[in-house]
Formats: sequence, structure tokens, C-alpha cells
Amino acid sequence: MSVSWADSYLGQLRAIAGDRVLLFVGARTVLRDDAGRVLLIQRSDNGHWAMPAGAMELGESIMDCAVREVREETGLRAIGVTPFAMYTGPERIHTNMYGHTYQVFTVAFRVNGYDGELLTSTDETTDARFYRPDEFPAPLSASVTETLADLAAFEQTGAMVLK
Repeated sequence: MSVSWADSYLGQLRAIAGDRVLLFVGARTVLRDDAGRVLLIQRSDNGHWAMPAGAMELGESIMDCAVREVREETGLRAIGVTPFAMYTGPERIHTNMYGHTYQVFTVAFRVNGYDGELLTSTDETTDARFYRPDEFPAPLSASVTETLADLAAFEQTGAMVLK
């Protein structure tokens, strides 16, 4: 279900709300291959390398959002996802390159399995590849490092990370 920005929930809400700060509810995913490499996508809007992620649509669960974003941005089908971190709070207020300000509420998910063929270009990406953490390309989204550290903490303790 790929939806244009104008037709998306946030696009429609932004058209009504104008410059007000809006809540952005979304999902971010960590997908690793059998060698432990992390899948990164190069975003078509800003050129940054990031994890598959995006906004939840009305009528969708946050888990369904995570699975959909993986499919839309990589062509892969996520088989089972586990939530491991939530990012909230006033320190998560950001203004994007379009001048839109959001307070972001993101749930991070580990993808437990996947199938399909990796697409290196989609409507939202210009590249997608698996990388070892010591080989990450630039420019790298700041969320990548934080998310991987939080996943490591979750996998060590079993406790969800709340920020």
C-alpha cells in the first residue's frame, strides 16, 4: 500500500494544520542478514543512509507499519518483528527539510526473518545494501548509531529501551 505524501495521513493533516507542530508516529526497522550486516537504504529525499522507516497510516498497527515500510523501501518481506525501543519526548521535536515540524514518536523493531529479493531503488530510495557497522556509508542518519546501540542493550537485557 504505497501512498503519495499528499494522500497520506500526515500529508492530509499537514494541509489542514499548516505550520503547527504535529505528532509523527512511525516505525524504524533493523534488518540483519545471516552475516550480521545491517540493511541500510539511501533515502531519495535527502540522500542520507538510514534504516527502513516511516509513518504509520490510519487503520494500521505500528507492527504493520514496520512490515510495510520494509516492503516499500527494500522489496523484502519482513517475517516477524520484535519491538525493542520507543523514542518519544520533547527532545524528539525536529523540523524537516520541507520546514515541517514534528514531535516524533518512533517504535524500533528488529526484523526476525525476511524473504524476497532486495530492490536497490524504489520510489523512496536510491540504493539499499547490507553493511557491517564498521563500513557504514556517509552521510549516515544519526538514528542508525543510536538504534543499533539500543538493540544491543535490548538483546543483552531483554528490556525495552524507552527514551
